[in-house]
Amino acid sequence: MKLYRLPGPHGIVPQGFDSLYTTEAPEPKPRRGQVLVRLRAASLNYRDLLVARGQYPLSPVPPDLIPLSDGAGEVVETGEDVTRFQPGDRVAPCFFQSWHDGPITERDGASALGGAIHGVLTEYAVFEQDGLVRIPDHLSWEEAACLPCAAVTAWHALFGGTPVQPGQTVLTQGTGGVSIFAIQFAKAAGARVITTSSSDKKLSRAQALGADEGINYRSRPDWHKAATALTGGLGVDHVVEVGGSGTLPQSIRATRLGGQIHLIGVLTGQNEINPLPLMARSQTLRGIYVGSRAMFEAMNVAISQHRIRPVIDRVFPFAEAVAAYRHLESATHFGKVVIRLDE
Repeated sequence: MKLYRLPGPHGIVPQGFDSLYTTEAPEPKPRRGQVLVRLRAASLNYRDLLVARGQYPLSPVPPDLIPLSDGAGEVVETGEDVTRFQPGDRVAPCFFQSWHDGPITERDGASALGGAIHGVLTEYAVFEQDGLVRIPDHLSWEEAACLPCAAVTAWHALFGGTPVQPGQTVLTQGTGGVSIFAIQFAKAAGARVITTSSSDKKLSRAQALGADEGINYRSRPDWHKAATALTGGLGVDHVVEVGGSGTLPQSIRATRLGGQIHLIGVLTGQNEINPLPLMARSQTLRGIYVGSRAMFEAMNVAISQHRIRPVIDRVFPFAEAVAAYRHLESATHFGKVVIRLDE
């Protein structure tokens, strides 16, 4: 089978995704409780750029890592005592292989695909049966490959704490994978959505997906004022915060008293923030690190019921994986960047 690897152990900064190399290995065999999956597609997340650059802060990365956490494929063989799946089932692996339900543990954090352990940029991979979920029937392989990290993260943000309610207002930032899923899920829940972007064209596309209002943060650098004005001066109920320290102060100011801010990304940096405005407004700041298998399964029920389809910007062939990374790095994408594995 063919697969990709990133050279170098954790602590030795590699040459970024340009150092990705292809190799071949024997097809693995499932052991007791394990499932062999023929992967059909994989998708990229911003995290994958950090891993490739040697900048990922959340877990040690093993030598010669098989990268990427998000994929989908078909069960081709099962080991002894496997009861959850059978050959032919369409599945996706969970981002955290051992986080099944309840609060996350240190052990779960060490089971993250494409970072702490080997990932899915390979033709075949073996998973524990408890680390897989069935994918919605109406999705293609490429669409289903977008779910494990970005979609579950957005779902966890909106429904893992105090769930978003019909009639509430959700503010999303940008048009990457998590933010697009957040728009789709919030609208399915009956919420109003305000989204921000530096591009009027992307804002128009976001509104076509269901966003009710768009704010261009280049022409409105004080975008929190625009968001507050759109809510009659009250502020939004939820913010899906992907920017980090560069956007968090405005997110706090854009959120109503007692509202929730779901901290997901650090695209604008990792500097210190002043907690006083958060305290003064009695707001909740929640750190979101993807989610559990139970969240993934609940999300898939909603995706099936509402016939939600992931938004894919571009699909690259397996041989052009480096080009897929480069396209993600360019930040010109709208939605997800996918690599097709079944060439």
